[in-house]
Amino acid sequence: MIIPHSQSTISEDSRSPDSRKPRGSLAKGLFRALRPKQWAKNVIVLAAPGAAGDLTRLHPLLVSLGAAGIFCLVASGVYLLNDSLDVEADRHHPTKCHRPIAAGIVPVRLAQVLGVGLMALGIGLAWVLAGRDLTVVMGVYVVVNLAYSAWLKHEAVIDLAAVSSGFILRAIAGGVAIGIPLSPWFVIVASFGSLFMVAGKRTAEQTTLGDAQASHRPTLAAYSPQFLAYVRTLAAAVAITAYCLWAFEKAGPAGHNAIWFKLSIAPFVMAILRYALLIDQGLGGAPEELVLGDRVLQALGLGLVTFFALGIYG
Repeated sequence: MIIPHSQSTISEDSRSPDSRKPRGSLAKGLFRALRPKQWAKNVIVLAAPGAAGDLTRLHPLLVSLGAAGIFCLVASGVYLLNDSLDVEADRHHPTKCHRPIAAGIVPVRLAQVLGVGLMALGIGLAWVLAGRDLTVVMGVYVVVNLAYSAWLKHEAVIDLAAVSSGFILRAIAGGVAIGIPLSPWFVIVASFGSLFMVAGKRTAEQTTLGDAQASHRPTLAAYSPQFLAYVRTLAAAVAITAYCLWAFEKAGPAGHNAIWFKLSIAPFVMAILRYALLIDQGLGGAPEELVLGDRVLQALGLGLVTFFALGIYG
């Protein structure tokens, strides 16, 4: 018997519920929702101990690695909670709509419970690992990010500072975890370097979203391309100046290792310029993916670390 075409065509809405479920397992979705690629940011935790020359000793090394691991836990908890709060906005974004929570793979309620659990676990481990100071840093990180999701992301300029603070707190965490004083120049480099990347991220978001930018993130409409270019220029200039002063401070009196600190200035400046070029090409929306995917940036980063390490440990 021949079935008429109108009866044989089954609409998507009439299919079984199982056929309309989001693709992908819950376990894989949860892992993706933790944003493991962004764990690369937590290498910043090792910057202060490395610059102080403490990573060759076992105890400071283990504590620093533990602090970086704690940041992975807490940051993933923040990502889960933020994505659950931003789920509707993400569903209208051309790329964020594929995030597991926005795509419906991970239930919102589960993400919220797991997010709070990871943040609480991380803060507790911070107290066990390094005591009060690291716990305070982790607590501030959580409070700033929750405030960002609830309010600060709607305030122009303040939202740039709020996102930048995540990088700065990572840098501070490495120092307080092993109890070393932080150079003011180091803090300035971390602060303005992160501001440079965040301004680049906003520029890339404007390019990606086009006319829909205001509906996804209201502050994007408040920023003109010229203003964001100004912020990037200012941040890059301050970061480079502070790094030069830091490098010469580390070099101190002329010695056999002093030259390595001075040589490290070259790859640092070239890395800033390379990143600026990639932003100008419309990239930079995901800094961690940009760094992990650009071989030139990786080579410059390796050169920077090598020169600085030779100055400290050579």
